[in-house]
Amino acid sequence: MKDGSTRTVVTIGLLVAALAFYFVLLGQRGIELIQDGGVAAIGLGIGVLILPFLGAWIVYATLRAGFQHQHLSRRIAEERLDLDVSDLPKRPSGRIDRDAADALFQQVKSEWEADPDNWRNSYRLARAYDYAGDRGRARETMKRAVELERVEREAGSGR
Repeated sequence: MKDGSTRTVVTIGLLVAALAFYFVLLGQRGIELIQDGGVAAIGLGIGVLILPFLGAWIVYATLRAGFQHQHLSRRIAEERLDLDVSDLPKRPSGRIDRDAADALFQQVKSEWEADPDNWRNSYRLARAYDYAGDRGRARETMKRAVELERVEREAGSGR
């Protein structure tokens, strides 16, 4: 792993460990409230007990999506299909200039329209949405890319 990647993985690991500790403490508090026996305490305890499960599910879903996106990113890089944004003009913040991002988006969208069932095109479109600042559509399109890549991979393995 690269030094930056190692730092990121360690940071994520520490955050997940801290959340796990917090979830255990929260679960214990929920059990204590339920054991208290009062109607209000039991209701509150059940509500508090649900929070660690909800939090664990959110952490799992977030990490799973991150690993899936990394997998696609690696495959795209191996196939040399990354969007090259190095020459695009940037704002002082480092983000791509809006007009340049929109032009890139239009180019990638036309590629996607020519073959919308290719996960590579969906991945590239998701990245273009992200560069254009449309995070919601970027997430939805990336989910589509993940699913299309999974189908392709399973078809290739004979499943």
